[in-house]
Amino acid sequence: MPTPEDDARLRAAAFEWVRRMQGIHGVLETAHLNQGFRFEGDRIPIHNRQQGIFKPQKMSHLLSIKTVYPRPGARIWYRDQENAHEQIYAADETVEYAFMGRNPAAAQNRWLREAFELRIPVIYFLGIAPGKYQAIVPAFIAGWDPTTLTSSIAFRMPTESAASSTMPIMGQGQEPVPEISGPSLQFPGSALERRYGLRSVKQRLHQASFRAAIMAAYGGRCAVSGMPEQRLLDAAHIIPDRHEFGHPVVPNGLPLSKIHHAAFDAHLIGIDPEYGIHVSERLLEEQDGPLLEALQQLHGSRIHLPKRSADRPDPDRLAQRFDLYRAAA
Repeated sequence: MPTPEDDARLRAAAFEWVRRMQGIHGVLETAHLNQGFRFEGDRIPIHNRQQGIFKPQKMSHLLSIKTVYPRPGARIWYRDQENAHEQIYAADETVEYAFMGRNPAAAQNRWLREAFELRIPVIYFLGIAPGKYQAIVPAFIAGWDPTTLTSSIAFRMPTESAASSTMPIMGQGQEPVPEISGPSLQFPGSALERRYGLRSVKQRLHQASFRAAIMAAYGGRCAVSGMPEQRLLDAAHIIPDRHEFGHPVVPNGLPLSKIHHAAFDAHLIGIDPEYGIHVSERLLEEQDGPLLEALQQLHGSRIHLPKRSADRPDPDRLAQRFDLYRAAA
């Protein structure tokens, strides 16, 4: 039987692995989750491929919960799958999470209850597209209701110290794992804490869902250069999301490499409503190496468009943005 110390060490290692993987990949795919993580020479699974509520054999308590984003036409097994994103955007403090099946005494539902009673931090893998997840760490089971067969989930506002704090416990071939206690992982008891935590999740969901939709529409390629490495691409807004028409929808976005995104935001390159690329006179007059030459050669070309016409950049939004480019010339 794992001791509380064993459980804390494994939980800390799992949290660190998830943060590191998400830092590398941005969005976690099913293949990433299936890898699990290494701890003291053993591979520890991070989720269950068939079920959303998961506790590894080597842990005493719940480690992760998961909401799958259903594929088009696929069967919906739990109601949180249908409206998880809507719930998060509409909620004030907590979101609903369905029990497994209809028996509150089932093992997975008991794990939810124990996590609620003991205020244990867990990982929430929230589906943002089929086979793609945003990991939210920490999440907490904030309620457990056997009559409605639901629990509720609360979140803490992440802090910089949560990602960087470590304790000197090392597994074989492991880096130090983050501290599993402290303010950043305490149960969010007040309404204010829960509201701030949920607001942070809304922002991350907005960004992750927008990025996933943009990458899917364009096949993971830069709209300007065609570069296919998604880890070097940003999901750029045509009209920034702080403005009235800056909605997180595919026609208001472009997948751009880091350099092209920076140039687009600085109005050094512009895209007209007919999808033509313009390079500012300032850049065209510069002579300083192959990277600058590659940008200059874009002048007069057209962006790569998504296959579906409904996903193409909105000409009206492009016109608004192109006016800014011309004003900055």
